[in-house]
Amino acid sequence: MEVRARALQILALTDPLAKAAAARALDERAPLDPHAELAEPPGIPGRPARPQLVEHIRLKPPSMRMPAGVAALVHSIAHIEFNAINLALDVCWRFAGMPAAFYRDWLRIAAEEALHFTLLREHLVTLGFDYGDFDAHNALWDMAERTRHDLLARIALVPRTLEARGLDASPAVKRKLVGAGDHRAGEILDLILRDEIGHVAAGNRWFRFLCEQRGLEPVATYAELAERYQAPKLRAPFNLEARRAAGFDEAELAALG
Repeated sequence: MEVRARALQILALTDPLAKAAAARALDERAPLDPHAELAEPPGIPGRPARPQLVEHIRLKPPSMRMPAGVAALVHSIAHIEFNAINLALDVCWRFAGMPAAFYRDWLRIAAEEALHFTLLREHLVTLGFDYGDFDAHNALWDMAERTRHDLLARIALVPRTLEARGLDASPAVKRKLVGAGDHRAGEILDLILRDEIGHVAAGNRWFRFLCEQRGLEPVATYAELAERYQAPKLRAPFNLEARRAAGFDEAELAALG
């Protein structure tokens, strides 16, 4: 099967384990048609019945002094990675007309996000819980919906904003989990941080490609898109080392405030 059509097929899967396995099995070398205009089926993205999705402010995880509190934090990261599989698959099928390398990048990213989800879900099981046992929010996919007709905005505000926030949050989350005695979760977060630097770097690369193609100045364009699409305000602390490794330049880092 043509690989963008296959990405759409996987995006529609509702079983998280089947979706992760299929995303990990994606072949970057499979036949690819960058210009195919694919019709959106109903039910995108495919989701399991659980976790229940609630507003972010309604999430009240248990105390980290309790095993359930540690598991709830691991679950929240697993949920982010599950959404990240969907986001990478969605950008592959939805936006036609980009260079083949663009789609190869996001196919690879989908497979890596699927690995992250699988590792976290397997670890969650060792803690006595499973994916779906805690409520979750839908902020990542909400931004995907807002930017569904604008590739420049999607790249600016998902990998370069929401996923880049993960670079900032990772050290503190790791300290919290390791401080609670969960060293395995800390090891998984190290792997995720390494890969996510590459994912944000791909976002930076293709954002600049699109800006150059459209004759736009990147820093001003990002600020305009963040305001137009109501992106969350970025707040310190920032993981400047990881952001530099992901390709943010000094002008962009200075604009963080």
